[in-house]
Amino acid sequence: MESNYAPRRLLRLVGRLAVCASLACAVSAFADSLDERNELIHHFVTDFNANPLVADCAAHGNFIASTSAAFDRVEFPPASFDASHSAIEPWNDSFDEKKQRIKVDNVVTVEGQGLPKDSDRDSTPLKFRCGYVGSQMLAFGWNDPVPPLRARAEPHSTRATKSKHGAKTKATSGKTKSSTKPSTQSTKKTTKKH
Repeated sequence: MESNYAPRRLLRLVGRLAVCASLACAVSAFADSLDERNELIHHFVTDFNANPLVADCAAHGNFIASTSAAFDRVEFPPASFDASHSAIEPWNDSFDEKKQRIKVDNVVTVEGQGLPKDSDRDSTPLKFRCGYVGSQMLAFGWNDPVPPLRARAEPHSTRATKSKHGAKTKATSGKTKSSTKPSTQSTKKTTKKH
């Protein structure tokens, strides 16, 4: 038994080291993306005189759009931060009526141009909407032209039903299978005696 104990300890140690290394890589990648986001916010505020909340919403929109299958990045020209292309609206209500029903104090909107991954295609006008409580973003939405994948529901044909003889059947992919339970009703013929 003692001979099996040392390899197991070694395997556990190697496994823990692998987990630590992968966590370190994830933290490093998160720190890099956070630094890029902070630099982008700083650029919008200092170079384009953007409101810090509008700059934060734009930076978040840029990050989200870059994870889309359709866009490489979002371009925010200086006009994106003027009153006709961005706004901060006092809200004090739910961000939306869908999954993000969280109550927010302000809703920020900002417009940009989505640059596609395929350089032969034209840019797409994008509008980002962010919900804030104070300076913390709690909700986000945008006019993503690529709809999210939805889980497909099972077709209704997999329900168990009763046939006209009382036996349960299960329809699967257009085929019907009868259960093998014997009928509980007897099929005796009654004859009249004359």
